[in-house]
Amino acid sequence: MTTTPFDGNASAGDLADVFAFDVTVARTTCALCGDTRPLAELHAYIRAPGSVLRCATCGHVQVRLVRAEHRAWLDLTGVSVLQLPVASA
Repeated sequence: MTTTPFDGNASAGDLADVFAFDVTVARTTCALCGDTRPLAELHAYIRAPGSVLRCATCGHVQVRLVRAEHRAWLDLTGVSVLQLPVASA
């Protein structure tokens, strides 16, 4: 890769339209290397038609997000586990 990535926070605005909470605090586990960290710490590439978030440890693609008018496509095949924050009962 020739471009320097942003951190995962760069995709927060687009992801906020898909999720009803601050998704940057969700923790992802990489399907390739098993590294677990907040989405905000992934390497975000946002200059393409969509956003690509890669594992900060091994570079494996974890999240792909493409947006069009009134629609979004979210691919999480690079994530083996997505830990989401929930309100206390």
